[in-house]
Amino acid sequence: MKKVTLLIPVYNEEASLPALYKRLTELMDRNARYEWELLFINDGSSDGTLNEIRQLRGNDKRVNYVNLSRNFGKETAMLAGFDYTTGDCCVVMDADLQDPPELVDQMLHYWEEGYDDIYAQRRNRGEESWLRRKLSLSFYKLLQRMSRIDILPNVGDFRLLDRRCVLTLRRLREHERYTKGLFCWIGYRKKGIVFDRGNRVAGHSSWNFLKLLNLAIEGITSSSTAPLRIATVCGLVCAVSSFIYAIYFLVKTLLYGDQAAGFPTLIIVILFLGGLQLFSLGIIGEYVGRIFLETKRRPVYIASEYNETKLGYEE
Repeated sequence: MKKVTLLIPVYNEEASLPALYKRLTELMDRNARYEWELLFINDGSSDGTLNEIRQLRGNDKRVNYVNLSRNFGKETAMLAGFDYTTGDCCVVMDADLQDPPELVDQMLHYWEEGYDDIYAQRRNRGEESWLRRKLSLSFYKLLQRMSRIDILPNVGDFRLLDRRCVLTLRRLREHERYTKGLFCWIGYRKKGIVFDRGNRVAGHSSWNFLKLLNLAIEGITSSSTAPLRIATVCGLVCAVSSFIYAIYFLVKTLLYGDQAAGFPTLIIVILFLGGLQLFSLGIIGEYVGRIFLETKRRPVYIASEYNETKLGYEE
């Protein structure tokens, strides 16, 4: 009997868990030909999420959980899930039920046909505001142009992964993670399913504008070196323009004499070049900062508990 793991990173989702468990139980009951595992990754929740998961485990041994020592972020929580999953395939989904569990039936059908990565592509984005929707779509377009790999537009983390995809993702241990890009980078045979994303059943999203902006920066710097090339091209254009401008003033001085004018222009040029230099240094700093974090060779996350077992760091 094949085993299916439902991998669910959670952060302050106490209010959503009862409804989520009910829907997942219905999913498992109508697919009794599979063995099931519910794997919750508690990403340092500050509410009663962990206690709620422990109660679920007490009533249903199909429920397993990993409790991280603090909040490491969803991207890292998914890596922890890949490390602890035991299924022949793994379905990654959110706890807020914006991603409908009923879609897993269709994912399993395509998995049985031989697809390795069955991803859910959003037809609409649920309760998102107009501005956030436009910014998200613009980000995907920008990332598509800057990245060397084909980043799937309007696709989140909701997907089914064959075990060989999971084993490959386990090997990618970088700290600054953009998992949506990693899903595309590993390749394998993919299949898309279009769906309508729903609204949250309870609670509020922990993703604010600054967190989304940081994720966008992570996505660009993790998937592309194009910003470094942009800084190089801008520097080259400024250098060539300055040389042409110098030749122009040299010829003008030889023909018409020296005229002491253009002080505002001089200030504008200095400010422009200074801003361009700071912008370029900022881009370089983003990449240097990531190199600095990787060279520390710290563990990507720390798990403090697996089910009822307390964990410590082992060499």
